[in-house]
Amino acid sequence: MPMEIDSVPRAEIQAQGPVSEPETIQKRSRKRSITIFVVVSIINAALLVLLWTQLLTPAQNQTGANSNSGSSSIGDINSPLVGKAAPDFTLPVLGSTSRIHLADLKGKPVIVNFWASWCAPCNEEAPFLQKSWPRLQAQGVVFIGIDGPEKSSDAQKFLQKYGINYLNVQDTIDGSTAINYGVTGFPETVFINRDGVVVAKWVFPLTEQGLQLEMAKMTH
Repeated sequence: MPMEIDSVPRAEIQAQGPVSEPETIQKRSRKRSITIFVVVSIINAALLVLLWTQLLTPAQNQTGANSNSGSSSIGDINSPLVGKAAPDFTLPVLGSTSRIHLADLKGKPVIVNFWASWCAPCNEEAPFLQKSWPRLQAQGVVFIGIDGPEKSSDAQKFLQKYGINYLNVQDTIDGSTAINYGVTGFPETVFINRDGVVVAKWVFPLTEQGLQLEMAKMTH
């Protein structure tokens, strides 16, 4: 073994001896670079998250505010009828031989509610309408329910079921009144001011918030 060492030229030994030191330095430098890269990446990611949070928070607050402000007007729609004279009608009163002519009510605020006994949302809405009627009546509002084309007996049972005593009439067999008012489903409610002009239209079951919103338009 000593002979083998002695047989190696000294210059070669000197040339090979220092090789391990640069390799160690390179490995440490590589580890340091990786560590720095990881740290910088984490910091950048944290900054991006912080920036995104700051940008997103105001939008979420604004969306929440818009949702809260719009929750009471979800049924209020921009009908082509708004601002125009309410289509006239003459319809028979349910359970009576008399008839109602809309034109005769000009000078009074009128609310017209389109419904049908088989309509589930109408059944949900009916108790609220009946509860609101005395207050509306005291304010001089004329409230008219217009039943869709169906058997009068079914409509009468509906009125009796919910103890409804405000005025209700029945639409023509072809539903022409609902068509003239652009009704696409039940229930829908139209608000007419004292001049006989449509000021608002509400789709879906009417709520207290919706009633107050549309009633305000009738006094403007």
